[in-house]
Amino acid sequence: MAQERGAEAAEAARIGLTAAAVELLRLLRAQHGPLMFHQSGGCCDGSAPMCYPAGEFRTGSSDVLLARLAVEGVPEAVGFWMSADQFARWRHTHLTVDVVPGRGSGFSLEAPEGVRFLIRSRLFTEEERAALGE
Repeated sequence: MAQERGAEAAEAARIGLTAAAVELLRLLRAQHGPLMFHQSGGCCDGSAPMCYPAGEFRTGSSDVLLARLAVEGVPEAVGFWMSADQFARWRHTHLTVDVVPGRGSGFSLEAPEGVRFLIRSRLFTEEERAALGE
């Protein structure tokens, strides 16, 4: 069973979404049904968040559920998973999912749209770290 660290800290979210990401998630949900993200932390496109139909990417004990993202206009939460090794390096950062022009080379659902998801990050504030129990 995968780990679910950080998903319950409402005061300090680990993940946010830009307006462009929300709009794209609505489109992808209409086309593909319920969604999920996974970020492996590999090199190149492996370090980008990949969007899949929910359950298509198999998660396990080497993955951490960072959040169940509420997306306006999407009826169910979008799970955001990260490999545990990557989470160990990024646990002190707030991540924002954004969208930029261009195609990634992975299997992420947005590729045919001519855009790709991208992570923007910043360090947590002292208050956020305290709320997350860091």
